[in-house]
Amino acid sequence: MHDGEAAIGVSLVDELIRTQFPRWHGLPISQVEHGGGTSNAMYRLGEDLAVRLPRIDWAKDEAGKEAALVPLLAPHLPVAVPEPLALGEPTETYPYQWSVVRWLSGSTAPVEAVDEDTPIRLAKLIHALHGIDATGRPWTTYRGRLDASNHDEPVRGCIAELGGDPRLTAVWEEALDAPRWDQPARWLHADLHEGNLLFTGGELTGVIDWGCAGVGDPAGDLMTAWLYLDERGRRVFQREMSEFDDATWARARGWALHLAVLALPYYRETNPFLAGIARWTLDQLCPGWVE
Repeated sequence: MHDGEAAIGVSLVDELIRTQFPRWHGLPISQVEHGGGTSNAMYRLGEDLAVRLPRIDWAKDEAGKEAALVPLLAPHLPVAVPEPLALGEPTETYPYQWSVVRWLSGSTAPVEAVDEDTPIRLAKLIHALHGIDATGRPWTTYRGRLDASNHDEPVRGCIAELGGDPRLTAVWEEALDAPRWDQPARWLHADLHEGNLLFTGGELTGVIDWGCAGVGDPAGDLMTAWLYLDERGRRVFQREMSEFDDATWARARGWALHLAVLALPYYRETNPFLAGIARWTLDQLCPGWVE
């Protein structure tokens, strides 16, 4: 999926577990095929555990970050999250920190296959995150950052690569021109797309992959209105999040576009699932958009 990926397989996972966490050695190991997982490879360990291993250098800090943040956030959230159980260390055969987490039941699903109250449940999740004290926390350096202007060149380049639809450029420029967030930073997941939402019987029950989590502009989570929801769901979600002004929603559209236009050219051939999320998002932002 990425140039320069670490070589990861069942034999490596077995070696890491045997040498660092022998209490779990001997449990069956199987690869988890998860299209939304681009930063980490995941393997199921027995019935109750999962092993997450960063694939690439730019994800090398995610295991440690999640191990620190998830226990802080989890008690306040209305959904299950992967409980960190152990943090593994690099070895001669694998260069990054890695983690063992609690396995979460549930599966990903497109919005048309889930309960109608999903927009309300997403709003409750985001409100719960916003209720967690973020005092003294540094602003996130990714989606939800205070100023998106340093992303301008790559975003415009990707829009051009995707055909140069002027409506996409207009969405981006509106986001850049919108007033910045001038209130206290909020906790964010910052990656609420289909690949990271788990459902059981149509009900939102879990959220995975907290590697982008941090604090910043809440627009970084409101972008789920276009990443995941359809028009009906967006109306419900925006009603539930009515405390936010037009500028915040403009920035949210900008972050959704940012994810989509960068992801589609990059993953078009290597990750059809994530490329599909990008196409969905662009069609929600600009109905009738054609690649």
